[in-house]
Formats: sequence, structure tokens, C-alpha cells
Amino acid sequence: MMQLYPAHATEALEFNKISELLLKKCRTDTARERVLSLRFLIKREQIERALFQTEEYRQLLFGSDYFPNDFTHNIEKELKLLSLPGAVLNGEQLLSFRQLALNIRDMLNWFKRHNDLYPNLRAIAEKTSYEKAIPEIIDAVIDDHGVVRDNASRELMQIRGQIAALRSELRRRFESILRKLHKQGYLADIAESFLNGRRTVAVAAEYKRIVKGILHGESDSSRTAFIEPEEVIELNNEIYSAERAEAKEIHKILLQTTSVIAQYQPQLNSYYQLTGIFDFIRAKALLAQDMNALMPRLSQHPELNLVKAHHPLLYLHNKREGKPTIPVNISLCEEQRVLIISGPNAGGKTVTMKTVGLLQVMTQSGLLIPADSSSEVGIFKQIFIHIGDTQSIEHELSTYSAHLQDMKYFMDFANGKTLFFIDELGSGSDPNLGGAFAEAIVEELSNKHARGIITTHYLNLKVMAGKVSGIFNGAMAFDEEHLEPLYQLTIGKPGSSYTFAIAQRIGLPEKIIKRAKQITDRGHFKLDKMLLQTEQQSVRLSEKEKQLDKLLRTNEELKKKYEELTDKEKLKQQHATLKLQNKIKKEELEYLRDTERKFKQIIHDWKRQENKQEVIESAEKVLFKKKQIEGNQAAARKADKNYVLTGKPVQVGDWVRNKINHQIGKLVEIRDKRALVQIGQMPFNVELKDWVSVIRKES
Repeated sequence: MMQLYPAHATEALEFNKISELLLKKCRTDTARERVLSLRFLIKREQIERALFQTEEYRQLLFGSDYFPNDFTHNIEKELKLLSLPGAVLNGEQLLSFRQLALNIRDMLNWFKRHNDLYPNLRAIAEKTSYEKAIPEIIDAVIDDHGVVRDNASRELMQIRGQIAALRSELRRRFESILRKLHKQGYLADIAESFLNGRRTVAVAAEYKRIVKGILHGESDSSRTAFIEPEEVIELNNEIYSAERAEAKEIHKILLQTTSVIAQYQPQLNSYYQLTGIFDFIRAKALLAQDMNALMPRLSQHPELNLVKAHHPLLYLHNKREGKPTIPVNISLCEEQRVLIISGPNAGGKTVTMKTVGLLQVMTQSGLLIPADSSSEVGIFKQIFIHIGDTQSIEHELSTYSAHLQDMKYFMDFANGKTLFFIDELGSGSDPNLGGAFAEAIVEELSNKHARGIITTHYLNLKVMAGKVSGIFNGAMAFDEEHLEPLYQLTIGKPGSSYTFAIAQRIGLPEKIIKRAKQITDRGHFKLDKMLLQTEQQSVRLSEKEKQLDKLLRTNEELKKKYEELTDKEKLKQQHATLKLQNKIKKEELEYLRDTERKFKQIIHDWKRQENKQEVIESAEKVLFKKKQIEGNQAAARKADKNYVLTGKPVQVGDWVRNKINHQIGKLVEIRDKRALVQIGQMPFNVELKDWVSVIRKES
């Protein structure tokens, strides 16, 4: 696998956003799992195969002949059950296996019809064979709606025939009873109903003692009684008995069918994985279609030549906004190993660099890229990235220290198969010293034959790129007439930072700009004088250094004494903390003992005292302080005024209300049986069961 540095390198290149877009294109869980486990490949055969598969599917999307990759159900649970002895799958679950097998049949037939038009896609299913017995076994017992067929067994056919006859007789008798009761004026408006699985007549409540039968219930208003007439009780019992026999026979049939299908579990599992693979490739092709991506040529060597390349995310954004995206042409090879990009801030230097890095990792993960098909991309085993502020608070590193630490890693491990990206090399330090270090670093990386792109404002790096072999300049174009960046990369010459032009564009006072120019011009003439002053100051500086060394030694001694005092103070604080904790625990224990004593008295009073209300009030005083009760009541009134319960399960992002103290907060995160609820500005770790979902009332 490819080596990445640092750990968040792909995020710095925004590959995680590409993965998110790809996830949205997936229809199956197996395809989503493949997206989440995407790896950057370093073997040419694997990369080429993945790219060809995606390219062939992309071509399919433009064709008129639809590829039948339609199975999208998640049947992992069913496949696991199938491997368990004695497992019983229901009709719908068995039907999903039938659909899966038929989908594989359609795919294989599709490839036969298209011969060798899509060899890389066809190779995926090359070792797969259609097992026609699977749908035949299921079709014999399950219909298209997932219901067990009448003829699934002789016993089931007899039972269902008996049930049909009994229900027909029940219907005939019921119609006769209803006519009689209607004629007598006993029926309610709804006439009949089903209660407890039994067919009943609905009669007016005042006649419920006149109509003979079993009373199964009454309406909420108590105006209607539901009675099972005595003439059909025995018939209903027979139907119930037959239905139980039917259920047993269905269970027996499903058990037998599941047992037979279980023999094909390996084939079904391979079918399921195959549909996931094709769905994953389909997602890659759909994403390529969105960003107008094509398949580049793969190079044997660690180099790249991007023609009319676009940053994928910028392209999609501009596409939505109806704006054009300016392409970039970049080549990195043995003769031109390190590209130094200069130019104004906000002119596109970093975006250009990220474009190259993102397209490289996309290619090595099997994704098509938004660049001309004549583009050529090599294979790199290492990608090193230094983009943005890498200041480390945890390790007390300044921005520049962290910068140098990254550079050390680059120089220690870079080689001829490394692709690196460095944004603003040397920034964060004295311009002269930083520039010197930057020049040395670039020279070393070039000597190691690593390929890479560096953005900078340093003049010495621009000069170096024109003189040192393997290092070359690139500039982001700037429209001086309109004072606007053009976001175009020009290879072969360095670029100005356009400091004064940008200052003029943002409206800095003309007086300030003129003064800055005067200072700049005068600075050139003052150089000799400044060097002389530096020479004179060096003597005084030597004395200052001696004094400083003495102060440092004194400071070191004071530091040791301070650390000793600090350790003693920490020990003293820990002792005080433990003492306070013990005091709190003692108070809690005394409170619990007092509460236990009061509870025993309440139980004693409850058994002996007739006025239970007084006992309840005593209990409330023990359990809840009066102010707490009043506070909860006030909170409840306030919550009822402003919020209403939804009755739905709580979800992240919902407004939620505490069942006890009626506080309102926002559900930020769910952690199994606990949750994080933000009340005001403070997050609280709470029991999830104590909260209900609410919505704010419209004012």
C-alpha cells in the first residue's frame, strides 16, 4: 500500500470529500463498505484493472442497453441465518434469494449478448455460474408476494380448502343473522366487526342481553356492544383450529425449504458480493460522469503529465454555480522534478498544488479524473504533504518548528518514488534564514530524485529554479490592468507576489503605498551601511552573549528550585483535595443514613395511619425538597408553554425535554444508553431514557 505522511494527508488533499460524494452514489451496503475501505494501490495491474472497470461502466451509462445490476437489498442477516442449523426464513426472505439469483442470471446473459465489449467488467463475473435450482426451489413454494403457495404441500392445500369452506359457511350464516337483527332493529351503525380474531355483530348496547352469544367488548362510548352470535361460535372455533393447523404446516414447509436452500449458501453469498462490486463500480462511474472525468494513461515511471486538469470539487462547485473552471497543465518527470509555484496570494497556488495531489490519489484508488484522456499518471509509493498551519500545541512546537520537523521527515525518507507537496516553504521564520533553509531543503529533495510541487514567495527559490537542474518555475498569472488573479499556471517563469498591486486592489491608501515604495527603493542603497552597523554591533553582541549565558545558568538553577517547590505544592494540593473528598463522602453517608431512617418511619406510618395523604406528603419532603418540587413544576409550565411533545424516538439534532426536571436541551450525540445533551452553552452526559423529543411551538 501507499505510504502517506502525515496521517491526515488525504484530508489535507480533500480526498475525504470525494469519498463522501462516492458514498452517496452507492445503493448497497456492500458497495458503501468498499468505499469506506478504499486503499491507494501501488501495483500497476491493480490500478489499471480498477480504472478500466470504471471506464467501461462509464461508457455503459452513455449506451442504450441497460446493465441489469438491480439487486440492492441488504441480505447479510439472511445469509448468516442460512448457515445456522434449524433456521427458518419467511417467504419474503426466501423471495429475496430468488431475486438475487435471477439478477445474476440476467447479468450473465447480458455479458453473453455483448461478447467482449466490456472485458474488464465481464472478468469480474467470469467464475460465477447461475444456479437455476435456487429460484425453482423457491418458486415451488413461494409466490411473487412472499406468501406460501396453496400447493406447496398436499396437507396445506387440504387445510386451506377446509378454511375456505368454513369461511364461506360463516359468511352465509352471518348474512342471515345480520338480516334478522337488522329487521329486529338491534344493529348499530357499523353492523359487524372483528375482535380478538373473531367475527362479531355490533348491536346497540341496550340490546346486548337480548342477542345471545359471547360479548367480546364495547365501544369507547359504551353505546355499541360486540357480540359473537351463539349460532357461529362453534364454526369460529373450527376456523381458528384450522388456521392453527395452517400456521404449523407453513412453518414446516418454510423449515424444509430453508434447509434445502442452505445448501446453496456459498453461491448466494458470492452472488451478493458480486452485486456489491458492480454497485461500487457503478458509483465510481456515476461520480466520473458528474465531474466529466476520464481515464488517464498509466506510466511505468513515477512521473505525471496532466493535461487540462481540473480540481474535482472546484469543478463541481462551479458547475452548480454556472461558472467555468480554468484547467491546469503540469508535468513532473526526471528532468523537471520539482516545480516552484510563485505568484500573488489568493491567486490559486495552493489549489493548483492540491489539484495534482488529489488527482494522483484518485488515480491510485481506481477513480477516473477530470483531465484530458491524453494525461499520463505514474505510480508513486509515497506521498508527503505539508499544507497549512501545522503548529502543535500538544508538543509545544511553533509553526516553523513543526514545519522543519515535517521537512526532516521528507528528507529522511524521500526517494525516487516519492511525490511531495509543500505549501509556503520556509514561511514562519526570518525571511533570509527561512529562505536559506528552504533552498537547502529543495536542493536535497531534488537530489533524492523525488517529484513535487512547492509554493513560495521567496525570491531566492525563484532564482534557484532557473539555475539548478531538475528544479523549474511556474507562476500564477495576474491581470495587472484589472488587478485580478487569473488562476492560470504558466510554466517556465517565476511570478511576482504583486504586493503593491494587491494593496491597491483592496483599497489601501495611496499615501501608504507610495511610502512603502520609497522605503523599498531606499533600502537598496542602505544595504552597505546596514552591513557596517552589523559588523560594529557584533563586538557588543559577543559581550551580551556572555551575559546571557550567565543569566541562563542562573535561570536553570532557579528553575530546579522552582520545580522542587512546585512538587511540594502539588503534594499539598492533592492532600487537601483528598481531605475534601473524604469530607464530602462522609456527608453523603450521613445523608443516606438519615434518609434510610426517615423511610422506615414512613413505612411504619403508612401501615398504621388512616390519613394516607399526610404520609405521602412526608415522603415527598424526604425524596424532594419543596423548592425542587416547585422549581420542577415551574419548569414544566414553561416547557408546556413553549414546546410540544412529538411522540417520536429521539434523534441527534432534536430538541429534547427531561422527564423529571423538564429542562430543554439539544441532543448532540447518542452513546448507546447515554447521550450528550447541550443545555444553553453547556453539554451534559445523561441517561437517554430520561429524555423525550419535543418541537418548539409556533408563536
